[in-house]
Amino acid sequence: MIHFIGFRNEEYWSAVKIWGKPDFVHLTHDRRLYGDVDAERDTLVFGPKADPDYVCPFSWQDHQIW
Repeated sequence: MIHFIGFRNEEYWSAVKIWGKPDFVHLTHDRRLYGDVDAERDTLVFGPKADPDYVCPFSWQDHQIW
Protein backbone atom coordinates (compact mmCIF):
# COMPACT_ATOMS: atom_id res chain seq x y z
CA MET A 1 0.00 0.00 0.00
CA ILE A 2 1.11 3.55 -0.74
CA HIS A 3 0.44 6.31 1.81
CA PHE A 4 0.75 9.99 0.85
CA ILE A 5 1.33 12.25 3.83
CA GLY A 6 1.16 16.05 3.73
CA PHE A 7 0.51 16.56 0.02
CA ARG A 8 -1.65 19.37 -1.34
CA ASN A 9 -2.75 20.47 -4.79
CA GLU A 10 -0.17 20.23 -7.58
CA GLU A 11 2.49 18.41 -5.56
CA TYR A 12 -0.09 15.63 -5.04
CA TRP A 13 -0.43 15.16 -8.81
CA SER A 14 3.35 15.25 -9.24
CA ALA A 15 3.66 12.43 -6.69
CA VAL A 16 0.93 10.45 -8.48
CA LYS A 17 3.01 10.61 -11.67
CA ILE A 18 5.90 8.97 -9.82
CA TRP A 19 4.19 6.61 -7.35
CA GLY A 20 0.75 6.09 -8.87
CA LYS A 21 -2.47 6.82 -7.01
CA PRO A 22 -2.11 6.27 -3.27
CA ASP A 23 -4.16 3.80 -1.27
CA PHE A 24 -4.32 6.26 1.63
CA VAL A 25 -4.00 10.06 1.83
CA HIS A 26 -3.12 11.58 5.21
CA LEU A 27 -3.24 15.34 5.63
CA THR A 28 -0.89 15.28 8.62
CA HIS A 29 1.82 13.06 10.05
CA ASP A 30 0.03 11.97 13.22
CA ARG A 31 -0.13 8.83 15.34
CA ARG A 32 -3.49 7.82 13.92
CA LEU A 33 -2.06 7.12 10.47
CA TYR A 34 0.10 4.33 11.88
CA GLY A 35 -3.07 2.35 12.54
CA ASP A 36 -3.40 2.12 8.74
CA VAL A 37 0.25 1.19 8.09
CA ASP A 38 1.73 -2.28 7.77
CA ALA A 39 5.37 -1.53 8.63
CA GLU A 40 6.70 -4.47 6.60
CA ARG A 41 4.74 -3.89 3.39
CA ASP A 42 3.61 -0.26 3.07
CA THR A 43 5.44 2.73 1.62
CA LEU A 44 5.11 6.17 3.21
CA VAL A 45 5.64 9.11 0.85
CA PHE A 46 6.07 12.43 2.65
CA GLY A 47 5.06 15.64 0.94
CA PRO A 48 6.27 19.18 1.62
CA LYS A 49 3.63 19.69 4.35
CA ALA A 50 4.88 16.76 6.45
CA ASP A 51 8.08 16.25 8.42
CA PRO A 52 9.02 12.56 8.78
CA ASP A 53 10.86 13.39 12.00
CA TYR A 54 7.88 15.09 13.68
CA VAL A 55 4.71 13.22 14.61
CA CYS A 56 1.92 15.66 15.47
CA PRO A 57 0.49 14.98 18.94
CA PHE A 58 -3.00 15.83 17.66
CA SER A 59 -4.96 13.55 15.35
CA TRP A 60 -7.07 14.75 12.48
CA GLN A 61 -9.92 12.63 11.15
CA ASP A 62 -9.04 13.36 7.53
CA HIS A 63 -11.32 10.61 6.23
CA GLN A 64 -14.31 12.79 7.17
CA ILE A 65 -13.52 15.44 4.57
CA TRP A 66 -13.19 13.15 1.56
